[in-house]
Amino acid sequence: MITLEHLNLVVSNLDKSLAFYQAAFPHWSVRGGDTGQWYGKKRQWLHFGDDYQYLSLNDNGEGSNRDLTGHQIGLSHFAFVTNDIKGVVQRLSDAGFSVDKDGAEDEFRENVYYLDPDGYEVEFVQYHSDLPKQRNRYG
Repeated sequence: MITLEHLNLVVSNLDKSLAFYQAAFPHWSVRGGDTGQWYGKKRQWLHFGDDYQYLSLNDNGEGSNRDLTGHQIGLSHFAFVTNDIKGVVQRLSDAGFSVDKDGAEDEFRENVYYLDPDGYEVEFVQYHSDLPKQRNRYG
């Protein structure tokens, strides 16, 4: 079996990024962090998650994220499964973040997309079926 352990994101401001992800994942915490060098540039980093999965956030990012409406190579989005999408939306709203776009209407799932403070598109999805045939419908 293989599972995803972490995503490593370069961000411009750790505090702003952490505020977004703390609102989405109130059960996660900062596992650790430090300062270091990345190819000659100082940076701070932290790991935010639980005992099994986390986000590695690294500051001092430069420039802008890719144009998500364009065709550049790069990350399009990443997604997290939740059993309470309304709660995720409410917590993010309470923290000042709004839905960027709604997902497609489907009787077996609900999903929404957010842009985090650095322009990473983050999807949250709640499935209303445990049957792969219903969860993974295409077309």
